[in-house]
Amino acid sequence: MRNGLVLFTSDRGITPARLAAAAEERGFDTFYVPEHTHIPVRRDAAHPGTGDATLPDDRYTRTLDPWISLATAAAVTSRIRLSTAVALPVESDPITLAKQVATLDHLSGGRVEIGAGFGWNTDELADHGVPADRRRTVLKEYVEAMRALWTQEEAAYDGEFVSFGPSWAWPKPARHVPLVIGAGAGPRTFAWIARHADGWMTTPQQRDITDQIGALQRAWSEAGREGRPDVRVLIASRPDPDDLAAWAEAGATELIWGVPDKEPDEVLASLDRLTARLGLAPEPLLG
Repeated sequence: MRNGLVLFTSDRGITPARLAAAAEERGFDTFYVPEHTHIPVRRDAAHPGTGDATLPDDRYTRTLDPWISLATAAAVTSRIRLSTAVALPVESDPITLAKQVATLDHLSGGRVEIGAGFGWNTDELADHGVPADRRRTVLKEYVEAMRALWTQEEAAYDGEFVSFGPSWAWPKPARHVPLVIGAGAGPRTFAWIARHADGWMTTPQQRDITDQIGALQRAWSEAGREGRPDVRVLIASRPDPDDLAAWAEAGATELIWGVPDKEPDEVLASLDRLTARLGLAPEPLLG
């Protein structure tokens, strides 16, 4: 399996650029950052980890913009893939977001991928005009509209939430931009992924990962998709080696390891320990 690294970015601690460069040097495959535009103080949405309106910590209120963060990472790296865990596309204008992603992909040499969520914080979505009970439909339309802009010479889209006439938009991404959905497992989510995405990213709360990979693969086959879905496992705690072997055998493609937004020396020391534990090989020096 591949190995990715996710930094829950904030306005303190190590910067995305410094950690992305360090991750690339140590042989990691993908660098991820999250997204929250803001956190309404008064809200009804329960956090999936705490089960109520309280947050695990204050990083949710201090999250950096993901696309600017990845742009800084792109400027100091050349190989590592650049992704999100997770982005919330429906909180942006889809035409503008398509341009941002395509530009980042162009300037990074075709390294952009997207991990997207439906959005657990429905109060946050409401401030962006997204109805909580329609957020999956909104995301579907955003994905379809952005893919039209990325792939068609004269793109147009006519949906309930997104609509624009024939338009020119360059640059185009260098390749198909992979989209994986970070969400809790279930038939509805897997059916959505099988129809509209390239794979699934687990949540930190997910436990029965092996069985759920099988359920996703069945939904994938039933939807008439070829091959197998991309499955990325977000590591919440140090996994048992037997779990790693079972996930790999079931079809998981990448493990995503989290690091805290602490001071650089502390983060890099932790990263070195993780690199040694995973047996990753550092990038060879060129010249």
